[in-house]
Amino acid sequence: MARGKERAWQRMLSGRRLDILDPSPLDVELSDIAHGLARVARWNGQTTGDYPFTVAQHSILVLELFRAVNRDADVRAQLYAVLHDAPEYVMGDIISPFKAAMGGNYKDVENRLLGAVYLRFSLPAVPASAVQKQIKRADREAAYLEATHLAGFAPEEARKFFGEPSFPVFEFEPFEKLIRPWPTREAYDRFVEAVEQLSAAL
Repeated sequence: MARGKERAWQRMLSGRRLDILDPSPLDVELSDIAHGLARVARWNGQTTGDYPFTVAQHSILVLELFRAVNRDADVRAQLYAVLHDAPEYVMGDIISPFKAAMGGNYKDVENRLLGAVYLRFSLPAVPASAVQKQIKRADREAAYLEATHLAGFAPEEARKFFGEPSFPVFEFEPFEKLIRPWPTREAYDRFVEAVEQLSAAL
């Protein structure tokens, strides 16, 4: 095996060995995704609270916002939404300005990993463009709420980066529970539960 190829392998706690540059859906395990995402902090850890606000919790927040705005979304679209940041279980949560500075290779690797994750959960590797736009909207709204409630942004500053939220948070019933940072185990369990429930309903 070539040395460069050898460096592309990542060993997971499940025992799987994932080729980061050429990932196979057969090597993607929900437990590995949940374990990683429940330990990766959003905003480089620069948030308030007793625990970091993790990518696993962000994924659940995005799912709930996606459901609130797209009330007729099918199970497949919801599964895409909760898995939208899954590559970060391997790559970490890199802030957007740094991603832009790194250029295309980073995005190519991220997209290959995301496609493998989607295939693992019986989804097409690339969601329909309309679904992608809906998820992006929910993702930006989640970022706005995290920025203003956890990361010290003033509302006007957050609006410049993420736009205006679609609806007031007081109309979003589970918001207070979703924005309070969860312990690692809770983030893990809730992510796994959401993915398993949606996968079973496909």
